[in-house]
Amino acid sequence: MPVTSPYADALATVPVSRHEVEVAGGTTAYWVYGPADAETTLLMVHGYRGDHHGLEPVVAFLPGIRIISPDLPGFGETPPLPGREHTLQAYAEWLTAFAAAVAPGADILGHSFGSIVVAAAVAGGLETPRVILVNPIGAPALEGPRGILTRLAVFYYWAGAKLPKRLGDALLRNRLIVRVMSVSMVKTRDRQLRAFVHDQHDTYFSRFGDRDVLHQGFVASVSNDVRAFAPRISQPTLLIAAEKDDITPIEAERHLQTLFPRAELVEIAGVGHLIHYETPREAAEAIRRFVAPGAADTR
Repeated sequence: MPVTSPYADALATVPVSRHEVEVAGGTTAYWVYGPADAETTLLMVHGYRGDHHGLEPVVAFLPGIRIISPDLPGFGETPPLPGREHTLQAYAEWLTAFAAAVAPGADILGHSFGSIVVAAAVAGGLETPRVILVNPIGAPALEGPRGILTRLAVFYYWAGAKLPKRLGDALLRNRLIVRVMSVSMVKTRDRQLRAFVHDQHDTYFSRFGDRDVLHQGFVASVSNDVRAFAPRISQPTLLIAAEKDDITPIEAERHLQTLFPRAELVEIAGVGHLIHYETPREAAEAIRRFVAPGAADTR
C-alpha cells in the first residue's frame, strides 16, 4: 500500500499539468508546476533511475515559482531516444533541445546524475541565467566513500544487460535489490520519512524503458562527473551538498566549488544523497534565495 508523503499537503497547493513535446527525435513527457505568470521559471532534471516524482518534495516548497520537470529519456513516461546510445552527450543534447523548445531562458537545476547532464549541457552552450546542482557528482563515483558498493553496482548492471532478457530484466527490477539500494542511501531516523523514501524507490526505480537504456545510463553516470565541465560554466552556480553523501564526500564538494568561476556552496547537515527526499525544505530555501529577483550576486 502506498505510503503517504509527508509533503503531500504542501504539494497539493501547487497546480500541476502534464505535457509532451517532440525533441531529439522522440517524445518527452514533462510536468509544469506553479503559476503560468510566475516571474521565475526553473527547469529541473532528476537523477539516474528516478523520474520527475523524485523532485516533487522540493517543488512543494517552491510555491510561486513556475517549474518544468521532464522525465529523462528512457525513464518514467519518456521513451528512450530512438536509434541512439544513451551517453552523457546524448542526454546533454536532448536537454539542450528540450530547454530551447519548452523553457528558453529558465534557470536550471540538476540532481545527482542530473547534475552531470545539466553541467555538460550548460558547458556545451545551453543558455540559462543560473545553475543549481543538488547532490552534485563532484568526484568519480568509484572513488566515493562507498566505492566497493559502486563496483558491485557496475557488476549488477553489467549482468542485467548480459543475461538472457527475461532473467536480466527480473534482476534489474528485483524489489529486494531496490530496497537494498534505498537503505544504503537513506540517513534519516524518522520512521515515517524512511517509509516514504523506500516507497518512492519501490514505486519509481523500476520505471525504466528497457535494460539497455538502464545500463547505458549507468555507464554514463559513473564514467563522468561535474568537475570536467565546471570551469566552462560562467553562470552563477549554486551547489547544494550533503554532509553525509556516500556518492561524493563533502570534501570533494568543497573542492568542486573552487572549479567554477562563480559558485556558492550550501552544505546541509545530517543528510546524504537524498536531499530531495529528506531535506527538501532546506534545499528549497537555498534555491528560493538564489533565484530571487534582484538577489545580489556575491559569488
